[in-house]
Amino acid sequence: MTTTRLPDRTADRVLALEARRAQAVAGNGPRRRGRFSARERIDLLLDPGSFTETGLFVRARPTGDGARRPYGDGVITGCGTIDGRAVCVFAQDSTVFGGSMGEAFGEKTVALMDLALRTGCPVIGLNDGGGARIQEGVVSLALYAELVRRNVQASGVIPQISVVLGPCAGGAAYSPAITDFTVMIDGASHMFVTGPDVIEAVTGERTSAEELGGARTSNSLNGNAHFLAADEAEALDTVRELLSYLPANNLERPPQYAPVPPPADVPLDGIVPDRLGQAYDMRDILRAVVDDGELLEVQELFAPNIICALALVEGAPVGVVANQPSHAAGVLDIDASEKAARFVRFCDAFGIPLLTFADVPGYLSGVRQEQAGIIRRGAKLLYAYAEATVPKVTVVVRKAYGGGYAVMGSKHLGADINLAWPTARIAVMGAEGAVGVLHRRELAAAEDPEALRAQLVDAYESTHGTPYLAAERGYVDAVIAPRDTRDHICRALRALRGKRSPMPERRHGNIPL
Repeated sequence: MTTTRLPDRTADRVLALEARRAQAVAGNGPRRRGRFSARERIDLLLDPGSFTETGLFVRARPTGDGARRPYGDGVITGCGTIDGRAVCVFAQDSTVFGGSMGEAFGEKTVALMDLALRTGCPVIGLNDGGGARIQEGVVSLALYAELVRRNVQASGVIPQISVVLGPCAGGAAYSPAITDFTVMIDGASHMFVTGPDVIEAVTGERTSAEELGGARTSNSLNGNAHFLAADEAEALDTVRELLSYLPANNLERPPQYAPVPPPADVPLDGIVPDRLGQAYDMRDILRAVVDDGELLEVQELFAPNIICALALVEGAPVGVVANQPSHAAGVLDIDASEKAARFVRFCDAFGIPLLTFADVPGYLSGVRQEQAGIIRRGAKLLYAYAEATVPKVTVVVRKAYGGGYAVMGSKHLGADINLAWPTARIAVMGAEGAVGVLHRRELAAAEDPEALRAQLVDAYESTHGTPYLAAERGYVDAVIAPRDTRDHICRALRALRGKRSPMPERRHGNIPL
């Protein structure tokens, strides 16, 4: 057997290529203690051996002042697979100019976004950088704006996921804010527009990076993040789990898996307490309905009075929106409305059916909520449900009062199948409040107002405090035994699989932002 020998000049060039490649992939400096490098993060995220890098030999433009020009310019970009499905990924390298964005860095990232849009695959950003590269001036700012423009173009077309693994400050924070989901690491991630030092210099307020924009602040107080991870490995595992529920793009159907029945040890018939004011955990109901009892909660720590989660029903992804009676009786406030509205719109953009469980006393009243704009901001949830064209199935579990009844997936906002448990109370308001308004004069003149009040409350409950008036008018399609909930939901989703709901031709609606 003979082998073809390369000409000496070609062999030299191949050796030079290998040397250049080794230089390009070598580390550029010490990394933070306990952190993975940018390349190690990509390896942890993607299927082994699947990563194909783009722009390996890209370097910053020569400046003539002898400044360093490392290969890659501080960001690693490329394509790979997660569970065999194609994704695009970029990882900022904090060992190169602190992971700050320069011209070449920005052009590589924008080119990757363009590739993701052309190929219709999700894009994942691993953020760990110092913002705009000061020494490159306005060019850095221009590339941030170019990146945000790509984020907007990709919104609702391909899933976009941001992972904040270190600092993400200034203009750099706005790209993750536009993406669909943001994952942060407890004690390690920080995301804010203005840092603690600048705030103290300008306003005199003293704070820390953790208090200002740490992972817990972003997950629980301001809602800027959607998932809180204990470490980098858990953060990347969260991304893999999240993608398992999502289609590659808005033209593909969500993935389909083998159905797995829910746990059989939750007796739904007795799960709702008899006393209206008594709390229970809505998650117990949800886990008894979805496949294997598994929920991937989104923004679990933010606005806990409403649950937003991804799950499977008969192996197909669904988006679950449910009031949580164990937190503020499941009331809808500003934070809950905005949290649920964005989740509903995401599911609608990517063809994921919506499953709503209602147990809501209405919108939260109070001076602070009114002054903070609950009318405008609470209307976002009404808009989101009314706009959504995916299959929509609603189950009224217990109370559904006032505007809360209307907004939580009612027929009047376009829900397809509405079910109610016999424990459901669908009315303008609760019995106590209604009796106080309707019979104020009778109660004032009664010899025993408390006895009369109890009698009137019972009468109101037996007529208006049931699901049957709504069922008589067709606002509820069926009143069902709680134990039959999963069966009815499965049948409804099967029937709605081919749903078509054309919308009027327009550029876009004007949601009350």
